[in-house]
Amino acid sequence: MERRILVSKDDCISLQSQCDLLVISKSGLYYLPKGESDENLEIMKKMDKYHHDHPTYGVLQMQDYLFAPGFLVNPKRVRRLMRKARITAQYPKRNLSKLGLAGYIYPYLLRNLNIDHPNQVWEIDITYIPMDKGFMYLTAIIDVYSRFIVGWGLHNSLHGENVIEVLEAAMQEHGVPEIINSDQGSQFTSPGWVNRLNELGIGISMDGRGRATDNIYIERFWRTLKQDYVYPFPAENGTTLWKGLRWFMNHYNKEKTNQGIGRRTPESVFRLSA
Repeated sequence: MERRILVSKDDCISLQSQCDLLVISKSGLYYLPKGESDENLEIMKKMDKYHHDHPTYGVLQMQDYLFAPGFLVNPKRVRRLMRKARITAQYPKRNLSKLGLAGYIYPYLLRNLNIDHPNQVWEIDITYIPMDKGFMYLTAIIDVYSRFIVGWGLHNSLHGENVIEVLEAAMQEHGVPEIINSDQGSQFTSPGWVNRLNELGIGISMDGRGRATDNIYIERFWRTLKQDYVYPFPAENGTTLWKGLRWFMNHYNKEKTNQGIGRRTPESVFRLSA
């Protein structure tokens, strides 16, 4: 996001050329997604918040929940908006090989793994972030050993290039991890993502479909972020959201203690052990 503020619409150089020089996605310059009504945006906000308390609820249970406040929505609409908000009921599903290109789906490597140092395992994920008007998608990478957020990025689309951009920035600052774990979303089963990790010699680990507990540390971070900041302080626009997230990331890494690491701050564990 820091590089995006360097782009000028009044510059003699085209926006595409500026984006190419800064190695950023042009789509990220336009932070207000279009095409959803105010009612649909409100439904997505409610479903996102409800999902964190009831992660196993699917389309029909979500539909029943929406009936109570007066949203008369059919299952097709609920399903579409859930997908747009990246809300997926969490339970094991069958036929994993049919979810994407079989050559780009990898096994889960973290089961029974002794994680004892920083940069051994990173987890990456994307989550929906509601605003007063509109929404954006946040990508973040967490170091499992220390719970330190090593990188994050805010985008208005789910393009695969966005996650690679966040990864590259994190590695430039903190080094190359041994393993990266993700879900089986299209961004992480794409040739671009998988080939880049193979080039770097990074072990590729992927959750079982619908098993959020396989990527539990980034999932816990999403819950903390949304309950402590996103829901209580909805952003007016993309710029306000980015500034608020920058503050929260700094607070989470440097000031907020975590019980999972002995009530220390993520940064203290990451820096002292790195």
